[in-house]
Amino acid sequence: MTDLAAPLRRAAPALLGYAAVRALGLVVLAVWSAARGKSAHTLLTARWDALWYTRVADLGYGYEVRLPNGDVHSNLAFFPLLPWLERLMHAVTPLSYADGGFVVSLLASLAAAWGIFAVVEHVYGRRVGVCAVLLWAVLPVGIVQSMAYSESLFTALAAWSLYAVLTGRWLTAGTLALFAGLTRPVGLAVVAAVWVAGIVSFTSRADRASSASTAVTSSVRNRSTAPAPGARVWPRALGMALAPLGAAGYVLWVGHRTGKGPLGYLDVQAGWRNGFDGGAAFARFVGDKFTSFPSALAGVGLIVGVGLVLWLYVVGVRQGQPLPLLVYTGVVTALALCASSYFGSKPRLLMPAFPLLLPLALALARLRTSRSAWVTGGVAVASAVYGAFWLNGSGPP
Repeated sequence: MTDLAAPLRRAAPALLGYAAVRALGLVVLAVWSAARGKSAHTLLTARWDALWYTRVADLGYGYEVRLPNGDVHSNLAFFPLLPWLERLMHAVTPLSYADGGFVVSLLASLAAAWGIFAVVEHVYGRRVGVCAVLLWAVLPVGIVQSMAYSESLFTALAAWSLYAVLTGRWLTAGTLALFAGLTRPVGLAVVAAVWVAGIVSFTSRADRASSASTAVTSSVRNRSTAPAPGARVWPRALGMALAPLGAAGYVLWVGHRTGKGPLGYLDVQAGWRNGFDGGAAFARFVGDKFTSFPSALAGVGLIVGVGLVLWLYVVGVRQGQPLPLLVYTGVVTALALCASSYFGSKPRLLMPAFPLLLPLALALARLRTSRSAWVTGGVAVASAVYGAFWLNGSGPP
């Protein structure tokens, strides 16, 4: 407990600020929904993906919906960790599966905020860490962090796995990557970060053995990925071996269950019209916005948004973010922007890519505390209003 108390005290400002922002979002959602005759509770726990997760928790896998156009929506598309936790919450508490998922997401969002703080504090210091957490909280789609979705759970596992990589805790990093791979398909991004960091650490070790001067330079440039002198090889190797087991295990199980072999999961996703097409479908979607004047404004907004995401990534590279963060962010961003999934969900799919916020966090940290508080507070209000408007709309987030 003593070992946990000190890091918790350091993270307390970030966690308290995060909780305040999320509480504001929930209050605004409740008021907005009530004014429209809707239930905020239902929007958070029993709509869209949340409903599919609770069905997996309640009924197991095998449920599917056949649409009039021939598409087949199977619950095999949803990875199992969140439904497992919902089932556990239902077993040990009076909560329903849906409410259990809501509680899991609330707790996971706090764990994610703490993990983000830990990563950013390690790289840039405490003040920037607090700013990064607050920026993640006030994202326009931040309300998803409080929904019975898997984004908060995945971000928590990803952030703490990245922190374990940066601090040389390879078994922890690999185990958390394994669980991230059981949470969402984008768990591949965490696996990639662990593997790249592991390969670089082995290379750095070999360089030190051959040249002391080269090793000193390498340790300065890669202080977050190079192992400490005398570090054993087997924890890194075992961590790397563990990392892909979650995602690979579930994908292979789906292939076995469907009888379609290792690529069976891709057929399941195809039933949802999901796939990786290099961004062609998204480009057509944006291009179609320019067929009329009102929708052309939305098209311009989408282009600006994608440009901002890419610009933030490039700035992160120039600022020297640690390699594991760049790899993780790059894979998350590529999968989000280059997939042919439902286009309205792309902002949500980008939410786990929290290192994109680090250039903004660095800029916010340079402001006086009073000014940064006003900026964050204003954006938090706007985010809360947008989140309430968004969830009360017709489409899924």
